[in-house]
Amino acid sequence: MTLAEFKRTLSRSEPPADLAPALAALWWAGTDDWDKAHKIVMDEGGKDCAWVHAYLHRLEGDLGNARYWYGQAGKAPPTGRLRAERDSIAATLLAASPSK
Repeated sequence: MTLAEFKRTLSRSEPPADLAPALAALWWAGTDDWDKAHKIVMDEGGKDCAWVHAYLHRLEGDLGNARYWYGQAGKAPPTGRLRAERDSIAATLLAASPSK
């Protein structure tokens, strides 16, 4: 799936069934359902989910918590726009996805 295809799915009522947890969380964040997105990354481990977790806390304005999760993900906290960050994370995760 490309980033453009991923973004087109945001108009659906549910994410595509084959998304990895980190991408599913980004999908819910893209539909403005922070709580569903956060629950997914809270229940999963790994650096991808930690990266999305960091983004979600940055999105909510909790920068201290976001910094912690960026550290867990091995990523430097970004300073750019939130939507650009979401797209960058999604593009990176989609490129690494086995179902490209």
